[in-house]
Amino acid sequence: MKYISTRGDKTERRFCEILLEGLAPDGGLYLPVAYPQVDGATLARWRGLAYADLAFEILSLYIDDIPAADLKALVRKTYTAEVFGSEAIVPVRRLGDSGLMIEALSNGPTLAFKDMAMQLLGNLFEYELARRGEQLNILGATSGDTGSAAEYAMRGKQGVRVFMLSPHGRMSPFQQAQMFSLQDANIHNLAVEGVFDDAQDIVKAVSNDLAFKRQYKIGTVNSINWARLLAQVVYYFAGYFQATKDDSEQVSFCVPSGNFGNVCAGHVARQMGLPVKHLVVATNENDVLDEFFRTGTYRVRGSAETHETSSPSMDISKASNFERFVYDLVGRDGARTKALFGEAIARDGAFTVTPAEFGAIGDYGFQSGKSTHADRLATIRSTFERFGDLIDTHTADGVKVAAERVETGVPMIVLETALPAKFAETIVEATGRQPGRPAKLEGIEALPKRFTVVPASVDVIKAFVAEHCQD
Repeated sequence: MKYISTRGDKTERRFCEILLEGLAPDGGLYLPVAYPQVDGATLARWRGLAYADLAFEILSLYIDDIPAADLKALVRKTYTAEVFGSEAIVPVRRLGDSGLMIEALSNGPTLAFKDMAMQLLGNLFEYELARRGEQLNILGATSGDTGSAAEYAMRGKQGVRVFMLSPHGRMSPFQQAQMFSLQDANIHNLAVEGVFDDAQDIVKAVSNDLAFKRQYKIGTVNSINWARLLAQVVYYFAGYFQATKDDSEQVSFCVPSGNFGNVCAGHVARQMGLPVKHLVVATNENDVLDEFFRTGTYRVRGSAETHETSSPSMDISKASNFERFVYDLVGRDGARTKALFGEAIARDGAFTVTPAEFGAIGDYGFQSGKSTHADRLATIRSTFERFGDLIDTHTADGVKVAAERVETGVPMIVLETALPAKFAETIVEATGRQPGRPAKLEGIEALPKRFTVVPASVDVIKAFVAEHCQD
């Protein structure tokens, strides 16, 4: 399997070449030359596999430069009941007779779906770095959950340092505590004076400085990293198998979305042949994606237009992974993708696809909807009162939008993105009750914190990385 850039660089690279990289040299994102196809016989063979074995089968279609025995050992080391709380790893539960199901993706170490990919990524990084005898400096940006998932996956890993940027004061107290309380020497938290998009722009700018990137061996764990997105493809297959009895059935997925990485993994699964009828994108008040799927116009927002909401991990107005879908939508035309994401965005802050391209969106199964703070409160309250199921704010955005799109005979699976404990203030506002949390995380907000507040400056971040790479 070979990989190319969404922006026209046709140089074909193997999986381990792009594992440690992030962006392609031309600023594009990596995608496979073609999506491997899964037929009915393969689906039937995969049904009933343990999660780790299913992961091995899917990853093997995309990774041919890690020996099979090593890859199998890595996934079995990653996906265990001890780490994820159950043998199913991602158990699916029904919300009564509503037609909705919830796929539990948040039972890992940091109580967020990002653990599903990040735990594997940590093991892949350590394996490949040891094989090369190299080190890696991970530069990432987080709106709340990627950071803690990355740091918990990379803490103590040999040959890895983490520099994680987050928007200063814009995460929940629990999210801040998860990251900033880590005292590991290889973990560096940088609180950027700005919004998530400012932090993400810095990461991209540093990644695009090829000389700096190579000198300091910069890699990324954001969802622009193909390996992370690939790991997320697995739980779409796992959810499908749990929600259906045979492979003639279809399902739909509703995905709370900010950076488009989670739902992009669903797009990949659907392109492979998983019987997915619709991929429903649920946004909060930061509705850049909903606007695109309704109008065909993708318009990024500036800091002043980026709302601070009660589902903060979705407070994103520039969806990095969206480029991967648009590349497929425009017929895998790298020049066209570059013109849209490289040139039109830089010049106009927006682009509009052609009527023909907009008309083709339905062929990929996408739908969308939007949820507000009032919707979140009402959804959390009603879901608890009707079904005894307490959900977090982001999952509530998904449930609200999913309920508007349920079709008879087609299970609608909402991807749970975090546990309620991470957003206790809003849960109390909605239900009057404190959400429970694992005993090991009691009192985490009171732990000593280690972080550095920095301006939204590429040069400042480069200087910080350079200084701490001398440690």
